[in-house]
Amino acid sequence: MQFENTETFKNLARSFAGECQAGMRYQMIAKLAMKEDMKTLADAVRTLAKNETLHATQFFNKIIEKTGSRENVSFEAGYPFHMGTLAESLKFATTDEKNEAEDIYPEFARIAEKEGFEDVAKLYKLVAAVEGQHKIIFQYLSDGVREGTLYKSEHPMLWICSECGYMHVGTEAWKVCPLCKAGQGYVDLHLPYEGVRE
Repeated sequence: MQFENTETFKNLARSFAGECQAGMRYQMIAKLAMKEDMKTLADAVRTLAKNETLHATQFFNKIIEKTGSRENVSFEAGYPFHMGTLAESLKFATTDEKNEAEDIYPEFARIAEKEGFEDVAKLYKLVAAVEGQHKIIFQYLSDGVREGTLYKSEHPMLWICSECGYMHVGTEAWKVCPLCKAGQGYVDLHLPYEGVRE
């Protein structure tokens, strides 16, 4: 069967488009964070946006590898089209990443394996694992913004100013850096992760 007639081909095209859109939505979230003077949160989200763009590149390259260059790929699919406040947008991103990690990409991997494309299945599994980590980070950021706990901890932590490097150990970061006067949104975040698996 010609690759262009497979479900895997359509799934790669959907994945490319979806990852491009996720990267743009996350750039928009980063802008919301900057409006609220939360620079380190914006930086974290920009990193995730960059990750999504690189995932899109992998899906694009796989299409080119399998088919050669194509001018247009036609398919029908739905894509998340939601934004809101910073907290709402972070929550939407959490759900989007969960869907990719737990449902969409595992299903696309299963289809690729069924159609005999082990390399594509492996790519989907690798990307799904990263999206699972993104879900954890977005959930942490969403909860922290909603509950006001991004810069608080039950246990003493090392808080570092991303601007001047001032450090402080405590259960809460300063509101204004005593050295450079940067706001709390410039304190480095302590992002969570789950054990990495292959």
